[in-house]
Amino acid sequence: NISEISCHAMGVHVADPSVRAIIDIGGQDVKGIAVDTDGTVLNFAMNDKCAAGTGRFFEAMARAFEMNLTEFSRLSLQAKNVIPITSQCTVFAESEVISLVGEGKPMDEIAAGIELSVAKRCFVMSKKAGAAGSVTLTGGCAKNEGLKAAIEKVLKLKVTELPIDPQLMGALGAAEFARQKGMAKEA
Repeated sequence: NISEISCHAMGVHVADPSVRAIIDIGGQDVKGIAVDTDGTVLNFAMNDKCAAGTGRFFEAMARAFEMNLTEFSRLSLQAKNVIPITSQCTVFAESEVISLVGEGKPMDEIAAGIELSVAKRCFVMSKKAGAAGSVTLTGGCAKNEGLKAAIEKVLKLKVTELPIDPQLMGALGAAEFARQKGMAKEA
């Protein structure tokens, strides 16, 4: 069975066979994926109920800060403290952030709270999937430097950098499955 999830697992395996866990954060969902030594999926968990903690969420937060995504992804890295964001819902979190900005709270500390809240959601997904050991990030949000730092803090381990663009892991995995199928037909 080949799916988006199995393609991400295989793509990461091709890029770095030592990785045993993936947190895939796309525009609409967050997935935790446990990967076997051959690149197959051992287990996965998915947040598919809402867009909280996804690319759409970060787009809304960057908009609330009147920044682009790259600027926003780096903002939390300079924070001395973290202002917790209590709302899980994108709409409520955006209102909470706008209120905090209006109160004059430091924007970098608010951003750190946003990144930390998403990192905690990622932690839950990875644990539900049974992910352990080395972890990497895939999907567009893998390029969010503040999120990567927050995930390392929450998971208490270093996120493995991939030698290939993390947004291409699904395509790389699909290509590997196609290559394997072609090799099998030739044999």
